[in-house]
Amino acid sequence: MSQSTNPIFGARRDQAFPTLAEADIDRMRRFGEASTYAAGEPIVKAGDVAPGLIVVLSGKVDITQDGGLGRRETIVTHGAGSFVGELAQLSARPSLVNAEAAEPVEAFVIPSQRLRDLMVQEANLGERIMRALILRRVGLLESATSGPIIIGPVANADVLRLQGFLARSGQPHRVLDSDSDPCARTLVERFEVDPHHLPIVLCPNGRLLLNPGEKDLARCIGLLRPIDADKLYDVAIVGAGPAGLAAAVYAASEGLSTIVLDCRAFGGQAGASSRIENYLGFPTGISGMALMARAYNQAQKFGVEMVIPDEAKLLSAATDGARYRLDVGDGETVRTRSVVIASGARYRRLDVANLARFEGTSVHYWASPIEGRLCAGQEVALVGAGNSAGQAAVYLASHTRKVALLARGGSLDASMSRYLVERIRAQPNIEVLTGTEIVALEGDEGNLATVRWRNRASGAETTRPIRHLFLFIGADPNTDWLANCDVALDAKGFVRTGPELGSAQMETSRSGVFAIGDVRSGSVKRVAAAVGEGAQVVAALHAYLAGGNADAPQTAGRP
Repeated sequence: MSQSTNPIFGARRDQAFPTLAEADIDRMRRFGEASTYAAGEPIVKAGDVAPGLIVVLSGKVDITQDGGLGRRETIVTHGAGSFVGELAQLSARPSLVNAEAAEPVEAFVIPSQRLRDLMVQEANLGERIMRALILRRVGLLESATSGPIIIGPVANADVLRLQGFLARSGQPHRVLDSDSDPCARTLVERFEVDPHHLPIVLCPNGRLLLNPGEKDLARCIGLLRPIDADKLYDVAIVGAGPAGLAAAVYAASEGLSTIVLDCRAFGGQAGASSRIENYLGFPTGISGMALMARAYNQAQKFGVEMVIPDEAKLLSAATDGARYRLDVGDGETVRTRSVVIASGARYRRLDVANLARFEGTSVHYWASPIEGRLCAGQEVALVGAGNSAGQAAVYLASHTRKVALLARGGSLDASMSRYLVERIRAQPNIEVLTGTEIVALEGDEGNLATVRWRNRASGAETTRPIRHLFLFIGADPNTDWLANCDVALDAKGFVRTGPELGSAQMETSRSGVFAIGDVRSGSVKRVAAAVGEGAQVVAALHAYLAGGNADAPQTAGRP
């Protein structure tokens, strides 16, 4: 296999582009169908759905990515014993790269469904293939030259919104600054875009979007597809955080047809964590995004259907042979025999009059590399005293000149893990201000200029020139969508479950509807606890589905 000098895959290039032995190829043949390609024939075009994983028997295939303005960069040339594909082929999503036969090619093609079968039935071989697919996606993410192109001012709120969505969704993309990048200016002129309509997004399939919503962008790049209204699922999971993804992995791996919906991106609040160091099995720590991306890919490996971003709006009894129906965005419906509510929590907002004016540009609810680059070398303020706040403070301290960590309480020890407290104390550029609260934000045109806070005991106020504020002040249950769904909530809005309702463990007041993770009343608000509940609920699902009452529509649950 001839490889280019592109360094994006680094030391693990041999794992990203393995050469299969003849015995491995023979084991894979039964999953695919023979195919041939003439020299110069396009096999896959970026933005189009590939036929599947292509195993090359003879000949060569060039893999390229668009470098902008018609330029193409070669990533690798696949020869005999190689295979063409990356994570997109696992779930029949549009390709992120181009593939063209450099000379006559003989191959066989493994469609997505059969590729997932191979992963399960040929475990050792499947592990090598899965590792390669993941590493290829990582390489594309690092190269930042594949996928959609966002064009606009880099500090624009909508640019940051779209960039954040794609990053949290694990989608390679590029951002071109319309103020300074000559390629960006050329594209703006070519498409005759008024600067007031920026940002624009150029999708791999050639479509141009004017400041799209996340859902419109997801549909354009093939991340979000129409729901099959005729299909009956065994379980529909609302929420793709740690609890929802765990439930999806265990349910699908045990043979339940599973669909997952989330209105934002996979990973939930855990996905926004810069580093998790107390999760079992990761002694050196792992970023929340990396942990959740592994779970997301694992769920797809077992055939879970992901509908992200799309929002569940109403849960009701079905009258067409299904047990329940979920009404979601764009008038679509999911038919299912059971439901798992894992919708988690939404970020709590600071009670400051003009907060909304700065959200998206200067006020942030997570600390990712995007925010780290925005704040490089500056002084920032961060409000919060929990583990998420501590992790964010430590992360930001490595990028910024100074972090002012504000907490309403008198100490961090009561609400933050000891290892984080000690690490914060050891950071010379983190200033801990306890018993302190934000009282005012000032700035112009959506850009923060100063932050004023007050010591709650003395009343003394301090004003500092700060352009970025981070809020980690807890979360409220994301249960507004359940208001008319006959699901019992506690006084704080969390979902009630279990024996106190006359229900099975984790079952709500409606038979066949379960709640797990942060949204469940009485749950332990930890990533590991959420994952545990996601695994545990599958046993309850099996018991319910095997009980014979999952096929008859019912309208009312227990009181």
